[in-house]
Amino acid sequence: MPTESVYSATYITESLQSSVSGIRRLYIKAASLDRFGMGMLRLGLVIVLVWIGGLKFASYEADGVVPLVANSPFMSFLYHHPAPEYRQHMNKEGQVVPADRQWNESNGTYPVSYGLGVSIVSLRIMIALYPIWPQVSAVGSFLLILMALITLSFLVTTPEAWVPGLGDPHHGFPYLSGTGRLIVKDCIMLGAAIVTMADAAEAYLRRSA
Repeated sequence: MPTESVYSATYITESLQSSVSGIRRLYIKAASLDRFGMGMLRLGLVIVLVWIGGLKFASYEADGVVPLVANSPFMSFLYHHPAPEYRQHMNKEGQVVPADRQWNESNGTYPVSYGLGVSIVSLRIMIALYPIWPQVSAVGSFLLILMALITLSFLVTTPEAWVPGLGDPHHGFPYLSGTGRLIVKDCIMLGAAIVTMADAAEAYLRRSA
């Protein structure tokens, strides 16, 4: 019996060691994906930026950013009409009201949106240049950090970022509206831009050493 107990204990020990070894191998494999993950992170930024930037040339997207820009102390000067006025001319996505379209034209809504689109796509191009000019990619990521910070400031300046008090007890902070939920995602954009900037700067320093 004692011999069987020894064999049983040995078997259990070996099984545990094998299990731990297998788990460790999984962690080693996961750790080896860091460069692949960095590439996917940078690619994800490029895709998101070119998509969002391209949409800025669509009228519905240009109309949608009006509350954000109009209420921002950093950007409101770009429009011709004061902030509260836009609320009378907001349409659902896909809806076209000629009078509201004319108001947006007189407000300078579309040229501002086109400018934002060009800027965002330009950041995408800079970040995508990482394989050739990592120093340019690092600058692009830095500018994206600034853009993300400005976007996140809209949570403070844009009333439409929060659920309005229309009877539901869940309104105001911390209840994000659809607009607010889109804005808060820039927390991820901010973190990604910091990581890609550091990686691009490191690559540049290695090449120039």
